[in-house]
Amino acid sequence: MRLILAGVLAGLLAATAAKADEMVFTSWGGTTQEAQTKSWAEPFAASSGIKVLQDGPTDYGKLKAMVDAKNVTWDVVDVEMDFAIKAAKDGLLEPIDFAAVPKADLDPRFSNENAVGSFYYSFVLAWNKGAVSGEPTSWADMFDTKKFPGKRTFYKWSAPGVIEIALLADGVPADKLYPLDLDRAFKKLDTIKSDIVWWGGGAESQQLIASGEAAFGQLWNGRVFALEKDGADVGVSWNQNLTAADVLVVPKGAKNKDSAMKFLAAATSPTGQAKFAEASGYAPINTKAKAEMSADVVKGLPDAHVDGQINLDMNYWAEHRDEIATRWYAWQTK
Repeated sequence: MRLILAGVLAGLLAATAAKADEMVFTSWGGTTQEAQTKSWAEPFAASSGIKVLQDGPTDYGKLKAMVDAKNVTWDVVDVEMDFAIKAAKDGLLEPIDFAAVPKADLDPRFSNENAVGSFYYSFVLAWNKGAVSGEPTSWADMFDTKKFPGKRTFYKWSAPGVIEIALLADGVPADKLYPLDLDRAFKKLDTIKSDIVWWGGGAESQQLIASGEAAFGQLWNGRVFALEKDGADVGVSWNQNLTAADVLVVPKGAKNKDSAMKFLAAATSPTGQAKFAEASGYAPINTKAKAEMSADVVKGLPDAHVDGQINLDMNYWAEHRDEIATRWYAWQTK
């Protein structure tokens, strides 16, 4: 999935778990994991004396294989929420120790017995201004190749987002998206299939838009934020932005569970969440974090764009994850 944090992994991890004064944090790489490292891992290591090793990218198959083999080398993993819901049902996750992880100020939408929120994001429509004539304003514009010619880029993995975008572009009202009409969605996607360039990780999505290889794209809002910080000439539409959250989990059998819970407490604290939000452009899941953030950053967060915002249904995806994936990957290879 999302790209590996460049240069971090080579020779970093042995086949055995980290020592008692170490733990392993696994995430998606790129600017997101860089921000998590600076906002959470480095301050936590300095205050606790527990060294935080980095691994990635998050790989659901690898997580399951570790748990099944009872040889878990990851301690805290950043995952998508629909995966976390399904993984908990399948017995792949440790329960969160809420005696160690303060829960009162965590947004209840993004926390449960086996997961605490990592960050809250939106999928937005972004484009390279130099590669586009005019300004697209809706997901329907992503499917209008006559008005807006050029390659489009979408998230390649079977996950909440692209199916909903296709249905919205085909005129399905936001409150009628679920249950997903897969026949209608794939029929719509067929109309632009030859114009799609797939991205598998956030850094790749940034590169495709910044280079103009893809004129338009479905991007995480934090990746657009990173492009803007780097001075890239990009446009963004928040119209019908699609919201979801990543969460932090502890794999079943993690060998440094106590350290993992302490890390979760630091990562989800008001200060940890505020620092990460300011570094990434993703919204915090601790309700007290915004009090520690600048007003300019708060104005650019997903929860500042609630008009027309659509919440992706993580419970629906958790229930239907496997059947959608089977059809999704079969369609991609046709």
